[in-house]
Formats: sequence, structure tokens, C-alpha cells
Amino acid sequence: MGIIVNQSLKNTFFTYLGFAFGAINALFLYTNFLTEEYYGLVTYLLSAANIVMPLLTFGVHNSFIKFFSTYKEGKEQQGFVSFMLLLPLAIIIPVGLIGILFYSGITQWLSKENTLVEGYVWTIYAIAAAIAYFEVFFAWSKVHMRTVFGNFLKEVFHRVVVMVLLFLVYLGYMDANQFILATVVMYAIRTVLMFLVTLSTSKPRFKWALPSNSKSILKYTALIILAGSVANVLLEVDKFMIGQYLILENVAFYSVAIFIVMVITVPSRSMHQITYPITAKLMNERKMKELGELYKKSSLTLFIIGGAIFLLIALNIGELYKIVPAEYGGKEAIMVVFLVGLAKLSDTLLGNNNSIIFNSDYYRMMLLFGVLLAVLTVILNMIYIPIWGIRGAAFASLMAFLIYNSLKIWFVYKKFGMHPFSGGSLKTAGLLLLVFGIFYFWNFPFHPLINIGLKSLLIGGSYVLAVHRLAISGDISALISRFIK
Repeated sequence: MGIIVNQSLKNTFFTYLGFAFGAINALFLYTNFLTEEYYGLVTYLLSAANIVMPLLTFGVHNSFIKFFSTYKEGKEQQGFVSFMLLLPLAIIIPVGLIGILFYSGITQWLSKENTLVEGYVWTIYAIAAAIAYFEVFFAWSKVHMRTVFGNFLKEVFHRVVVMVLLFLVYLGYMDANQFILATVVMYAIRTVLMFLVTLSTSKPRFKWALPSNSKSILKYTALIILAGSVANVLLEVDKFMIGQYLILENVAFYSVAIFIVMVITVPSRSMHQITYPITAKLMNERKMKELGELYKKSSLTLFIIGGAIFLLIALNIGELYKIVPAEYGGKEAIMVVFLVGLAKLSDTLLGNNNSIIFNSDYYRMMLLFGVLLAVLTVILNMIYIPIWGIRGAAFASLMAFLIYNSLKIWFVYKKFGMHPFSGGSLKTAGLLLLVFGIFYFWNFPFHPLINIGLKSLLIGGSYVLAVHRLAISGDISALISRFIK
């Protein structure tokens, strides 16, 4: 666990640093420097790009990690790397040509509810292509156990650049249109930087020949496209569909609420960067006992940390909305935070579940579950967004994630005889309910920032002390003891 803890801590630092910049952008700069309509437009375009992105990567970023460790000789690895780096072009180029041919019809469909979208539809493809190759180059870096700088680029770089661009808008050096164009350029630059960083780790020597198991790779990549598409649909389709049913301002309001909740996923995203290649290695070497231990440890660790973040958000959200423009808050927004927060908290229980499934021979069945669930998610959004607005989108997301996560846990248990739960999971759930019940009605009569600070200290201190005293997790207790010493 040494390399996992080392790089996970560094990744967590950069991820939280990125979220700090992102929080400033989402809660204060976007909300004050751009109109609600343009903020909603930016969110809509990025959500659409993230939905398209898995198709353009052609599953290469997952295949890179799954198959790389199976090649032992230098020439075989060179052929495999060459194949992986060029394969996405087989999708990116045809999709671009199709987009050009049918641009008018696509534009008409996407802008039927909000005409402002019409002039920016091309940016969806441009951003999706840039993100797609960024993920490919990042996967190349991951297989060499070098995740930290890539994580910096993924989590911090673009948020800092966006912050600078927003200040340029505020100071009058660019308008909202130029801001969107500069954002597209920024994603392209980030991809180039990721490529240069990867070259410093491992320089490719192109070998113009298919790897020996190219059929298996192509089969896996084709199916993993569906898996990636399902995951991104679950993450982004709510914002996209709000833009299809409601005016763009609602996308902005929903986006602020979602950004607050996404902090819960930071530890999971950070740990995933290093547990994914290690899980692939353990499965390739058939070390199932070690894999089962990693499954339980990763689940418990993430549940404890994610639970703490959920408490801090859910118990402070009313005060937090007092310091952002009034139109972004209200009971609907608070309900969105609570519902989606529960969905993200359920995600933490999975541990490295996704890595186990995607690196196994059984990923095909999970793709079927995922496709069915993606359809269910779209249907739920179609039903509840017109009825309940942004609250309906949050409810649809909660139901979709609970079903999807339950299916994944059941499937891994059925096929591998392992589950992520332990006595510590039950203790943590009980502790979360207890702390929530104690502090829910506890408020101070001061400025919202002071209230958040004081309440967070009480909640965080009580929770950490209880986790340590109850010895729920040996790894976390060891870290707490080391910090105290």
C-alpha cells in the first residue's frame, strides 16, 4: 500500500487544490462575472463534450491500463503503445466529418430551447477531442506509475486558467464569447502539456504493426466505449437535459449545487488514479486474496472520508448559500445538494469496484446493465425535470446511482465472492447518522463564514475523534496517530 498512500496523498492534495480554485470559480467568479445565461451555456457545452468524449477515446485509456502489463518484451510494448496512440483517430476523424455534413441539423436540435447554443455547437466536438487525447496520454503515464503531474493538469491547471480568463472578462479585456473560445484553446494546450509530460517518462518508438492480441484489444475497447459512455451519461446527462427542457439559467443554478457536492468524490478520484493499474496487475497475476483486501480497504477508507465531507456540506449548506448571489440558492438548490450528495456518498462504498469489473472477463454483462441504466436515467430525467425542475434532475440522479451501484456490488460478489463491506462500514454509517442528528439543528448567530468555520470545526473534530477512538479503520487511525505525534 506504500505507493498507493504516497501517490494518493499527492493526488488528493492537487485534486483538493483544484477544487479550491474550482469553488472560487463556480461560487463567486462565474456567478458574478458572467450572466446566468452564459454560465449555463458554458456548463451545457462542457457537459455535452463530456458525454461525447468516451466515444472519441474509443476506450483506449482503459485498454492501455488493462493490457500494458501483459507485454513483457520491449518490441511488443512498443507495438502496443503505437496502436493505442493512433486508435482514437479512427473515431475522431469520421465523427468530425459526420459533424460537418450534418452540422445544421445537429445545431437545430441542440438549440431548440436555447438559441444562444447555436453559435457554439462546434466547441462541443473540439473540447471532447482534446479531453479524449488527454485521457489517452494520462493513461500512458499511469501505467508507468506516474500519476501526480497528470493529476495536477487534470484537476488544477484548467481551473487556474479559467480563473484568469474570468478576471479578464471582469476587467473588460474579453467578452463572454471570447471567454468560451479561450476555454477551448485551454483544453487543447492542456492535452499538449500532458503529451510532453508523458514523453519525459517514456518516449514511444513507433512500430507499424498490430500487437499480437489486437482482436482482443479491439473487442475490449469497443465494449468499454459503452461503459465509459454510461458513466459519463450518469454524470452529465442531467445538466444536458436541463438545457433541453428549461432555460439555460437553470443549468447554472444546478451546476453550482452539483459542484458543491462533487467535493465528496475527490478522495475516490485521487485513489482511483493509482488503484486502477494496481488492480489490473493483481488480476493479471491472479492474486485474488490481495485484491479482496484492497477492495475492502479502499471502500472503507473512501466511505469514512466521503462521509466526513458529506456531513460538512449537508450541515453547512444553508449558510454557504447565504454568501452567493440569491438566485443561485433557495430550497430547491439545497434539496439538489442533499439528493445528489447521497448519490455520491453511495459511490464511495464501491472502493475499487470499477477497476475490478473493467479489468475482468465479465465486463460485458456490466455493459448491458450500464446501457439499461443509462436509458433509465434519461427516462427519469424526461419524467421529473418537467415536473420538478432541477430538483427532478437530482432525484433522477439519486435513483440511477443507487440502482447502478447496487448492481455493481452484487455482480462482483457473485463472480468473485468478494464484497466491499466490513464491520467498519456499519460503524461508519451509524456514526454518520449520529453526527448528522446532533448537528442538524445547531446554528450560530454570526456571519455565515464564521458559522461555517465554527460548525465545521465541531463536526470535523467530533467525527475524526470518534473514528479514531472506535478504531474503525487501521489505516486512517495510523494516519491520525502520526498526525497527532
